[in-house]
Amino acid sequence: MENQFTLPTETVELPSKGLLYPEDNPLSSGQIEIKYMTAKEEDILTNQSYIKKGTAIDKLLQSVIKTPINYNDLLVGDKNAIMVATRILGYGKDYEFDYYNKEYSVDLSLLKDKKLDKSIKKGDNNFEFTLPKSNLLITFKLLTHGDEQKIERELKGLKKISKHSNPELSTRLKYIITSINGDSEPKTIRNFVDNEMLAMDSRALRSHYQKVSPDIEMNFYVDDEDGEGREIQIPIGISFFWPDIKV
Repeated sequence: MENQFTLPTETVELPSKGLLYPEDNPLSSGQIEIKYMTAKEEDILTNQSYIKKGTAIDKLLQSVIKTPINYNDLLVGDKNAIMVATRILGYGKDYEFDYYNKEYSVDLSLLKDKKLDKSIKKGDNNFEFTLPKSNLLITFKLLTHGDEQKIERELKGLKKISKHSNPELSTRLKYIITSINGDSEPKTIRNFVDNEMLAMDSRALRSHYQKVSPDIEMNFYVDDEDGEGREIQIPIGISFFWPDIKV
């Protein structure tokens, strides 16, 4: 009888605790099971087609996730936590990166989840916010991987129409906002973002969005060129998983 090797798995705690998913969604448990990376996943990381399309990391995560989920349902912050856990299981907790020609090392196992905002309600990815300048009441949702894919496709389409167009901020707002003073018509939301939304209100909404979004803290303290210290986002790319990768 041949020996069969069973790949070890680990349970990842999601930053959202599963609260923002419907109860019938497996992600509502607040946990997800992933397997250790193998040579198959390294093939994914070095696949030139995936790299050029910018899909290598998503293909990798889909390969290691064992819990039967719809990958498009994943909130962006939860996906970030799975990505970090996958990196630790695949290549260890120590991650080195360069910033202004200086090399830094971070222990990924010490990264903590953001504290959950009190406004989060179980099974309800819907938030209210009053725009400070216009005093309009809006509702908004937190973006999933599926939403991010739609935004990316729309931006690519707009780029074909105008090579110099880069409306990423406004396009993202059109997917985040779900109603304005009770009006949830997509046409109303798009017209508002394009023609009526004040910059002060846009900035306030984006700041509040970040405040309520469950995620893993990816900030790291570094020294600037002038000797002053500051926090930066830990850089993420293909090399996050394999520092010696050749692309």
